[in-house]
Amino acid sequence: MEFLVKSGNPEKQRSACIVVGVFEPRRLSQAGEQLDEISEGYLSTLLRRGDIEGKVGQVLFLHHVPNVLSERVLLVGCGKERELTETQYKQIIAKTIATLNDTGSLESICFLSELHIKGRDTYWAVRQAVEAAKDSLYNFDQFKTNKDNTRRPLRKLTFNVPSRKELARAELALQHGLAVSSGAKACKDLANMPPNICTPLYLAEQAQALDERFDKISTEIVDTEQMTELKMDSYLAVAKGSDHPAYMSLMHYNGGREDQKPIILVGKGLTFDSGGISLKPGAGMDEMKYDMGGAASVFGAMKALAKLDLPINVIGILAGAENMPASNAYRPGDILTTMSGQTVEVLNTDAEGRLVLCDVLTYVERFEPECVVDIATLTGACIMALGHNISGLMTPHKGLAHELLNASNQSGDKAWQLPMDEEFQKQLDSPFADMANIGGRPAGTITAACFLSRFTKNYNWAHLDVAGTAWKSGANKGATGRPVSLLTQFLINRSENETTEANS
Repeated sequence: MEFLVKSGNPEKQRSACIVVGVFEPRRLSQAGEQLDEISEGYLSTLLRRGDIEGKVGQVLFLHHVPNVLSERVLLVGCGKERELTETQYKQIIAKTIATLNDTGSLESICFLSELHIKGRDTYWAVRQAVEAAKDSLYNFDQFKTNKDNTRRPLRKLTFNVPSRKELARAELALQHGLAVSSGAKACKDLANMPPNICTPLYLAEQAQALDERFDKISTEIVDTEQMTELKMDSYLAVAKGSDHPAYMSLMHYNGGREDQKPIILVGKGLTFDSGGISLKPGAGMDEMKYDMGGAASVFGAMKALAKLDLPINVIGILAGAENMPASNAYRPGDILTTMSGQTVEVLNTDAEGRLVLCDVLTYVERFEPECVVDIATLTGACIMALGHNISGLMTPHKGLAHELLNASNQSGDKAWQLPMDEEFQKQLDSPFADMANIGGRPAGTITAACFLSRFTKNYNWAHLDVAGTAWKSGANKGATGRPVSLLTQFLINRSENETTEANS
């Protein structure tokens, strides 16, 4: 679908459909009032009659409104004007797209991008509208024999902005929104893929495909033999019980100066996590194909980055492996020697993600990174702490925390910082090794981050736990595409800083 931005008066728009808002109780938005005036009170008469109250999610589709140049007018409920939230705005856009698709409007001009959301500007409104629209249109039906295709889908959507002086920012919002949406779709497609297809090798092949598509990306694959030489024994222990060998895929994006240190994104890529010998319960185990959600989000962010052609250097890493029970699988009680030389007593083989990540976090030291952010569906405890709407952020570095939280706020891809006080480290004590791989039930998300922190002493590092946000369960289960938007915003901000410094 094509997206455009423009600035114009609603009464002058000639389109298949024009979209305006209605607030509670039965009050037209500014654009709606302008249409009402030229239609000689046609819209306000319908409102007085009670045809639509203006509640969020309500719609009223009108044909041949008097004196209106557009063929149809879609009235969309926007709730109470002074209480319109960011979440409601996205819901309104999604409902609009669904309605336009169902009614066969091939093109439309939307004035909902002019709605006022406290603390947000036109850039935010347009970008969020694009992302919400693309998200609502997403469908993973590659394995269905009977596809439910819309007969006459919406092909072009134009967002109107209040004034011509805002068009430049709106165009930028459009560019950013489309790039993020492309990355989010790539993330969702990869995560939704069944585990008999999406193996660690498949992750590596997708990374190589990005290399072929974008000039500034070069992909390097580290296989099991190379990992053995590197003494990544902790990583390899997790993969031992699977017939699918581990692959670590490195996507190098070179958009900055040669002497510019890279930002590194590390994604946990457990393409299926059975729990290993510490076998998970059977109910819902199919969703463990999403344990590579961190890797999928890194893949999506790298695609968005390449589309935006940002002037920075970034390395995206997909840490691919599969955790299965077998006669040769690693066991509770095993002691592993990590690439760093530190030893780990395995108390639970279902705490495998940190055993993969710790070796990758040691491996990346060779790149002398500007900073490292790992993204992982790491702990169920994060869902207990923050639910399914907010990702957990942990880092000992205040500046990096501020950057990521700022990117979270800007993008609407929410994260919340949890503490990493020294007292939590004691929970990882082991009588037989340098540390245990779990710290017990209390503060499980935090102790997992504390474990990882022991391998990140030589650079600035942050950890995002996306166990609650990378996918949704239930009848509409599927990958969410998060936190691609947060990561891309973080990279956009970093690139703007680089540009500012280069010009100063």
